[in-house]
Amino acid sequence: MDLGTRKILDRSFTAVGVTSILLMAMALLVVIVPIFSNGIGAIFFKGTIEHRKLQYNEFRKGNPDVLQQQITETDSYRNNAFSIVEAFEAEMEGMEPGEKKKEYASQYTSVRKILAHLLGPLPGDMEPILLRYQYGATRWEKAEEALHELMFVTKWDYSDPTKMATQYFVPRADEFAGTALADLFPYMENNLEKMLLPEQTFYWGFITERSLDAHIFGGIWAEIQGTFFLAVGAMLFAFPLGVIAAIYFTEYAKDNFFTSILRSANSTLAGVPSIVFGLFGLAFFINTMKVSESKSVLAGSLTLAIMILPTIIRAAEEAILAVPKTYKEASLGLGSTKWRTIVTVILPAALPGIITGGIISLGRAAGETAPIIFTAAVSVGATIGLADVFNSPTPALSWNIYNLASEHEAANEIRHVQYGMVLALISIVLLLNLSAILLRARISQKLKG
Repeated sequence: MDLGTRKILDRSFTAVGVTSILLMAMALLVVIVPIFSNGIGAIFFKGTIEHRKLQYNEFRKGNPDVLQQQITETDSYRNNAFSIVEAFEAEMEGMEPGEKKKEYASQYTSVRKILAHLLGPLPGDMEPILLRYQYGATRWEKAEEALHELMFVTKWDYSDPTKMATQYFVPRADEFAGTALADLFPYMENNLEKMLLPEQTFYWGFITERSLDAHIFGGIWAEIQGTFFLAVGAMLFAFPLGVIAAIYFTEYAKDNFFTSILRSANSTLAGVPSIVFGLFGLAFFINTMKVSESKSVLAGSLTLAIMILPTIIRAAEEAILAVPKTYKEASLGLGSTKWRTIVTVILPAALPGIITGGIISLGRAAGETAPIIFTAAVSVGATIGLADVFNSPTPALSWNIYNLASEHEAANEIRHVQYGMVLALISIVLLLNLSAILLRARISQKLKG
């Protein structure tokens, strides 16, 4: 191959490599940017007075004097809206029974429901049991959505059979034209901000507080703590066993049929779907070994440990094999025993690679969902202590993200919580990987110096 052709090929491969890196970076941005922009909305948002009421009543956070002053300020505007509602109810009571009264009653039910969603329980309503009905809209963007629903009725046009139905909106005030309730709609549109007093809010409690009413309110501390317990518990079991197994494979095992079977089994386990590990954990650790009566952090950690064990073994093997043979020969030549050489020479030299593999496995354990569905995770739960890990299940970020997005009855209302959980999980995994890079660099520098 002549020099000109070689240069062309080198430049071509360089261009392909750079293009691949740029495409991967763009794909990563496409995924990360929406997660960050939506997830940060769980912490930074316009909170209404309803949010401040909730924070004080449930967590005793906020200035009670300022809060009472704001409540007094908003009550005057709310009372005017309630007066319009009461006047319409009195007007309906005086109507003659008939289709018109039934139609008003049906339409008014929707109006009253939206008002309760905006402002909380209306006068005459029974005290709600669920927390979600005890307060109005706590976030301003949700209040604006509810206001639009109050102002307009959503309808669909099916007149053209060749096209999909088109959505259009009809002013709800038209349904109550000529009644006392007609005044409510312009009043709400003009005074909603004065009723809810939205202001920019930094809600750090999303990270540090417990969830309330199945994540309708509150934070995700229980999920963060549960993820930490499961991931660290898995590493406590998997990391020592993985390093010991790697030492055996690289320093003691002979090339025979038994060793070949062990290596094949390790490689096979690395490719097993994670849901299989979850079923195995349920069948073996809970039903057979009885490590706990039902789901528990211990059972989940053991299941995750088996799942990440092949990765740790492989990473530790590669790190040990990368240590120059002259290190081992020099130690043995000075009269050191084989085990002492492994502990004092080989393992310290291989430590950066071993730790990197361990922390990458830790990140995987933190992000897995399937293995903990049957062994450790619950949809809603309180924070647990160290003494409870042997017999208590726990919420976890990975499982609760799936649960809130697919099974929660108010999934569309709490998208900010779902994105906030995703952002928290990604941040944890990125921090773990960053710590692996920094730790490896520091240990490598010490070994060189």
